[in-house]
Amino acid sequence: MILERITNADHPMYEKARELYRVSFPYHERREEASQERILKDDTYHFSLVYDEDSFVGIVLYWEVEEYIYIEHICIRPEMRNHQYGRKTLELIKEKNKTVILEIDPPEDEISIRRKGFYERAGFVENPYEYYQLPYHREDKECPLLIMTYPEVISRELYDDFLDNLKNRFMYRTFE
Repeated sequence: MILERITNADHPMYEKARELYRVSFPYHERREEASQERILKDDTYHFSLVYDEDSFVGIVLYWEVEEYIYIEHICIRPEMRNHQYGRKTLELIKEKNKTVILEIDPPEDEISIRRKGFYERAGFVENPYEYYQLPYHREDKECPLLIMTYPEVISRELYDDFLDNLKNRFMYRTFE
């Protein structure tokens, strides 16, 4: 498996990847189109296509800074799910030998409980820090989520650095 990075909206697979993004995440969990296109040029942002040989299987959208990787979105094409592609995609990210940070819904229903179990089986652990996702749209409000990290719980110092990057880089100018 490989990751192919997209750095501009003219890439021939960009629209297909955006369609997967649209069907995989509800509106309040997705960036606006202008925001997405704006960050493609950021050196720390990776809008990556996931391929198994020549087959497009999904996308992983992440930020990579010196100390860690923050996975903002990961999704596998619906017809390719349940074939270990999510786990294998996480393995590709983990090969970078950095702490990996992601956020999930609190485990309150069957889907969110299964999602948390998936990440735990992949080696991620829940962190004790209270966390609220910043909104992707002007009309949205912050919502409580859980922070999960690999390979272990992160220090308060690293968590604070993540929050600073989240507010001042990753989500900066999200909607204008």
